[in-house]
Amino acid sequence: MPTPVISLSSARALHLAAQGLLSPTKRKARPADVINAIKRMGLLQIDTISIVARSPYLVLFSRLGDYQPEWLEQALAARQLFEYWAHEACFLPIDDFGLLRHRMLDPQGMGWKHSQEWVNKHHAAIEDLLRHVETQGPVRSADFTAEKRGANGWWDWKPEKRHLEILFTTGKLMVAERRNFHRVYDLTQRLLPDWDDNIHALPQAEAQQEMLRRSCRYLGIFKAEWLADYYRLKRVAPKKLLETLKQQGEILPVTINELEGTFYVHQSLAAELVLAEQGKLKSSVTSLLSPFDPVVWDRRRALELFNFDYRLECYTPKEKRQYGYFTLPLLQRGQLIGRVDAKMHRKQGIFEIISLHLQPKTRLSTQRCQDIWQAITRTAQWHGAQQVSLGNIPAQLAAEWGAGWPVE
Repeated sequence: MPTPVISLSSARALHLAAQGLLSPTKRKARPADVINAIKRMGLLQIDTISIVARSPYLVLFSRLGDYQPEWLEQALAARQLFEYWAHEACFLPIDDFGLLRHRMLDPQGMGWKHSQEWVNKHHAAIEDLLRHVETQGPVRSADFTAEKRGANGWWDWKPEKRHLEILFTTGKLMVAERRNFHRVYDLTQRLLPDWDDNIHALPQAEAQQEMLRRSCRYLGIFKAEWLADYYRLKRVAPKKLLETLKQQGEILPVTINELEGTFYVHQSLAAELVLAEQGKLKSSVTSLLSPFDPVVWDRRRALELFNFDYRLECYTPKEKRQYGYFTLPLLQRGQLIGRVDAKMHRKQGIFEIISLHLQPKTRLSTQRCQDIWQAITRTAQWHGAQQVSLGNIPAQLAAEWGAGWPVE
């Protein structure tokens, strides 16, 4: 059987199809759609920056359209989801608890997320805190007196916060729910009373192979070098697994005209691949993506597949930023055409476009201008804004849009 040959634009469409970004949703979102979207991506990265809607909410909005963000917390509290370190801190389907459990049971390889030195030094206090949760019930970090904080992140946390994170990383505590996006911790054995490590936990080697296998489906189209990043795996060699999956018909080799290397398409996209070969697979989604969207979180993959060199600059000193504090990649009909630095002024009801930078040689056709306007408007509406205000944007758009527009 000859190897399918597809264009780069078709390859992008296959990836977006796998990620739920091929075409806009045609019906009103429902709570179950949140779970299904996360299952389709495999995981949903968590970030607390709230200059616009927090990242997990924004990732879901890009796929579901107008939905209720509280559905995410409700799914967590209902034990349909759990939180753990996957790509980074993530929401995951509860059925995948066994997939991550080996990291909890052997946390020495978790880097800064686990400090054995801290555990040894504060063993008694950590055990006391665990007993407190056992007898008194769920706790938040805010339940403990705060100390003066510095600017060095994790190492400036108050001791109880660090104890809680240690107990979370080692799997003795889980996040039972979130209140105003703050974690509420409870005993894992209380939240999952039927869990048995001897029966349900996957050994590390088996779990890592399964993570690689699932990453094939979540990416849709991929090369071997892209797989490990999805679950942040280290020192894994996927080529033997890929050969097995190819023999089993789970993945199919493809050639991408404009790219070098061996690529594969997951069998779940068999119907889309037929259209891709015919040049008929097109994405019709235009959306402002989160910086932590799976489409862009791997900088190398985004550059190779979309020719989009993306770096989040919120951790860069202001004077050294090129595009802005929290720029949102702009996806338009299968292409990443620019980035939008936005801010939601919640008290004033204003969704501000601080700047909009397009990729070099991006032409602003009538269709493209309309797509961008609609994407900004939909995002502003979902944020509850009454007005869009515009700052530093391309001259052609400024001439057409002026200083902004009201949101209906």
